[in-house]
Order: sequence, then structure tokens, then C-alpha cells
Amino acid sequence: MNDQTMTFSIGDQTEQEIRNVLMLVYDALKEKGYNPINQIVGYILSEDPTYITTHNNARNLIKRIDRDVLLKSLIKYYLTA
Repeated sequence: MNDQTMTFSIGDQTEQEIRNVLMLVYDALKEKGYNPINQIVGYILSEDPTYITTHNNARNLIKRIDRDVLLKSLIKYYLTA
């Protein structure tokens, strides 16, 4: 058994790209009358894209961001803010 800590490396999408997509998805969900935070959390936890509306291409936009990259970005934001 290896006692070395494994490292985890994820994609190279920029923080600004992720922020832009999240804002567009948030706005699309809000326009359709959904609670955007709940819907985005549902998507992150389940990776089920049906939590995100197709309005304004939001579903396709969020699927472009790797879920691990999205989680890394959110955690980084809160731990370094």
C-alpha cells in the first residue's frame, strides 16, 4: 500500500469563465421562476442537467464546465475571500 498523498488536478477553465457561466445560468433560472441557488446545488450534487433550464441556453452552458472545476472554483472563492 502506498502512503504517499495523491494529488488531484483538474481542468484549466478560468475563474472568470466559470463566473460568467454561473451568472448566465443564475439569471436564466431566475427569469423562469426557479430558485437559482437550489437548482444549481441540485445540479452540482447530482450532475443531472435537468436541474438547469434550457432557457437562454443555460443547460448547455453549465455542461461545458467540468463539475470538479466548478466545485474547486467555489471552494477556492470561499476559502480565499
